[in-house]
Amino acid sequence: MRSIHVVTHPEASHHVEDLVGGWHDSSLTPEGLRQAAAIARALRSEIPEDARVELFSSDLKRTRRTAEEIGAVFGVEPALDRRWREKSYGEAEGRPQEWLDRRFVPPPATGDRMGHFEGVEGSETRAEFAGRVYAAVDEILRSPCEYQIVVAHGFTLTFVVAAWIGMPIESLGYVNFRAPSGSITHLREDDFFHNRQLVRLGDTAHLGD
Repeated sequence: MRSIHVVTHPEASHHVEDLVGGWHDSSLTPEGLRQAAAIARALRSEIPEDARVELFSSDLKRTRRTAEEIGAVFGVEPALDRRWREKSYGEAEGRPQEWLDRRFVPPPATGDRMGHFEGVEGSETRAEFAGRVYAAVDEILRSPCEYQIVVAHGFTLTFVVAAWIGMPIESLGYVNFRAPSGSITHLREDDFFHNRQLVRLGDTAHLGD
């Protein structure tokens, strides 16, 4: 059996300041820190006490800090990897969201959605973004560890789930699995059929009201 819990980082400064996130290295807010502790407690209640756990995280401050809270309750250090980062928005990162909104070129309804350039210098295409996330997922799946935790970002989650269920990258043009900040998504593979399940998506019950 393999069980992967994918965490989307909780509230960060770019959320409350209405700035573009991406690779902008924002920090968790005080509320985000409270939420990170709640995520850690929720994961501890789900994963057996005697289980060996591997912890992976994006290297940005908001995910790294979340992973540190989780690692403290499991007694493990997070393995930081930039491939778990959010999509890069290039020169828009850290700017007001309305700056990006004025320049953003949405993808076409049909055609090459994966290779589409969104009009912002330095930004990643959907194909580039998906490729690095798929590579990161492939790497952790080579480990025999039964319990793994990944701390990432909202859009990154889409490609983690898609990689888990074996969707070809060329089929990802329209895929979007929505999950709020501070959520937990649970992926599981059974021992007999080796079917891969999406047990729950974007759960925030642990955050309370």
